[in-house]
Amino acid sequence: MPKIAPSATVDPKAQLADDVEIGPGCYVGPKVTIGAGTVLMPNVTILGKTTIGKGNLFYPSTVIGAAPQDLKYKGTDTELIIGDENIFREGVTAHTGTEVAGGVTKIGSHNQFQVGTHLAHDVFVDDHCILSNQVQVAGHVHIESNVTISGLVGIQQFVTIGRYSFITGMARCTMDAPPYMIYGYEGSIQGVNVKGLGRWGFDEQAIQQLRDVYKKLFPKKSQSTNHYSLRSLYGLLPGKKEDRNGAAVVSLARRLSDVETMGNLGEHTTYLIEFLKRSIHAGVYGRYLESLRRDGNGERPRFYTVGGNGR
Repeated sequence: MPKIAPSATVDPKAQLADDVEIGPGCYVGPKVTIGAGTVLMPNVTILGKTTIGKGNLFYPSTVIGAAPQDLKYKGTDTELIIGDENIFREGVTAHTGTEVAGGVTKIGSHNQFQVGTHLAHDVFVDDHCILSNQVQVAGHVHIESNVTISGLVGIQQFVTIGRYSFITGMARCTMDAPPYMIYGYEGSIQGVNVKGLGRWGFDEQAIQQLRDVYKKLFPKKSQSTNHYSLRSLYGLLPGKKEDRNGAAVVSLARRLSDVETMGNLGEHTTYLIEFLKRSIHAGVYGRYLESLRRDGNGERPRFYTVGGNGR
């Protein structure tokens, strides 16, 4: 039988594996499923239609599966699905999805969410990611696998964080962050995530090719900086000849085309090119997922009428 502290409240309808441990002061709702080996430390709250896999660890004061903070949410039974072997540190919050986006928030496996991280509705986090203290993830964001995000980062809705990327502390992610790169404050690309790629076992040839491609795609803005702003890159639409300063530039689309002619492109370089092409050609303001959004003002509840909250 599960090991449940006397002061914990577990609804009889909740489905728990035999070796689940639930600490003092916890609450587990009726639509919750918890897999084998998962541990809830004291004062953990699991709500909603939430499915949790094997071997997860929840530290005190985490709140998992609460309803979305979205005015369009209509109150139906949306879901939160969590994989295996994740760590949720103190004060982490993760919400279920909304109806308009498919109704699911999904977290993969082997991730670590550090103190105060917030995962909003309809977020997808893949595998092997680290989100440091107080990372705030808005709705409809996709974080691909093997991403490291430093502390106090804010990620705007509909942004995609590319795999194996590194996001620097206090960065504002308002556009898609390219895979394999270091993404800095205000969307600056600061180089290839060489140390991170090395830790994940990339060979020197693959890393060097990404470095060569980086130099072609993200040229220096000026001699005074080694960084290039994605705001400029995503703002250069095909056919535009000059930037705001009047200097002649070659668009990112043209640079991508030039890189594709290099030949012998590896798996990772090919993925980087496809990621960027998707963001600039199909994306809205550098956010590919924004082009897929299905919500609109007509779907908002009557929040701004008398009574508010659609009541």
